[in-house]
Amino acid sequence: MTSTKSFLSLDKESKKKMVPYLLIAPVIIYYFLFWMFPVINAIVESFKSVDGVWTFDNYLYIFKNPVFYQALFNTGFIVVFSVTIEFVLAFGLALLINTKFKGSSIFLFLAIIPMSLPAVAVGAMWSSGLATRGWLNSLLMTIGLIDDGGKFLFLAGGRMATMWLIIIIDAWTVIPFVMIILLAGLQGIGEDVREAGAVFGGTKFQILRKITMPMLKPTITTAMILRIISAIQIWLIIVLLFGFNRLPVLLEQVVLNYDQLGAAYFERIGLALSVLVALIVSAASVFYLKVSGSFEKEAVQNE
Repeated sequence: MTSTKSFLSLDKESKKKMVPYLLIAPVIIYYFLFWMFPVINAIVESFKSVDGVWTFDNYLYIFKNPVFYQALFNTGFIVVFSVTIEFVLAFGLALLINTKFKGSSIFLFLAIIPMSLPAVAVGAMWSSGLATRGWLNSLLMTIGLIDDGGKFLFLAGGRMATMWLIIIIDAWTVIPFVMIILLAGLQGIGEDVREAGAVFGGTKFQILRKITMPMLKPTITTAMILRIISAIQIWLIIVLLFGFNRLPVLLEQVVLNYDQLGAAYFERIGLALSVLVALIVSAASVFYLKVSGSFEKEAVQNE
């Protein structure tokens, strides 16, 4: 009641300045209760033993465990190549659809179908398809590309082959998501801009490189950051296809320690791993913003 009276007693200009803070107050409270508090709690608990004693043993265990470095390398490999391949293909598809060729709406509808499938459904579908007697080998036999003795053992490859298989499946799932973001950005660029570039003698490639790409930079930054974050968090499809520890990745190790191994000690390891993954995701996002020049652009605008 006192705070209400205090607010009413303010002059018109002061009330106007306070309105934005009052509007975002519910969001701040929500984030603190349902996001910030759990994060702080996880960080604190990751530095405690099962007995509640403060310790660095959880992190020392992780850094001494060779599986962690395997998971770090595998995750980094998947992120670098999957994000690059997905961006190139998604950008090409977005440019194609943006030409509005006959049937582009139907093509767009078909292209975004994989994006609507949950990760569990994608994992189950490809697990049944990549099996020795799965639908993929059956399809290849039906069209005469292989015989019964020449079936592909898709799930029996080495580590590199397995990672490329995951990258292909992940690309099939995620390319529509990146494509939609880029397509929205392309449709926000007026046709008159490209026509002006053509009038001044620019080729289609020059217009794309010197006009479209710079104007699309904020959209590309958004798409890439979201994609990098989700690529670092990949794990469910890998587990559904190969089980735990066949191809260790960071988030899979979090789930393995926190949920699957059962012991309270490993739950603490899982918490510590989750903190490290959060730091890696944040560092990757900041690094990309730095490389893309977003910080410099913001500094110039502030000046």
